[in-house]
Amino acid sequence: MFNRILIDGDACPVIDSIVELTEGTGISVLILRSYTHFSLNDYPEHVKVTYVDDGPDAVDYKLLAISRPTDLVITQDYGLASLLLDKVYQVRNHNGKLYNSTNIQQLLDQRHQSAQLRRSGVRTKGPSKYSAEQRRQFEQVLQQLIEHDTK
Repeated sequence: MFNRILIDGDACPVIDSIVELTEGTGISVLILRSYTHFSLNDYPEHVKVTYVDDGPDAVDYKLLAISRPTDLVITQDYGLASLLLDKVYQVRNHNGKLYNSTNIQQLLDQRHQSAQLRRSGVRTKGPSKYSAEQRRQFEQVLQQLIEHDTK
C-alpha cells in the first residue's frame, strides 16, 4: 500500500498524468527537481514541488534521503531504482514498468554496456520519443494501483 508518490521530476513525461489521477484520492505527490528545471506550473493542493541543487545526482540523493516504505517512486534512472527497491513500496518507470530484483541487474548491465560503447566512440541510439500509447499504458497501471490501494 502507498500513500505518496515521489517523482524524479527533471525529465518525467507523466507528471500531469500522476497529478490528475491522484486528485481526490488522498495520495500526495512530491515532485523533486533541480533548479535548472524550475517551473512556474501551478499544481493542486495535494502536489508539492521540491527543488534541489543542480549538482550531479542531487535529485537522486534527496529522493533517497526522504523516501519511505509507503512511497511509490517514479523514475527513469536505473541506478536510483536499484537503490530504492528494498526501501519503498514500489519503483516504476514512466511506462509503468515495475523495477524489481529480477530485472534491475539486466537493466544496469545494459546501461553499463551502452556507457562503455559511448566512451569508446560508438554512437548509441537514444530513447525513442515518448508516445501517447506509452502514456496510456502508464496511466492504466497507475489507475490500477490506485484502485487496488484505495479499496
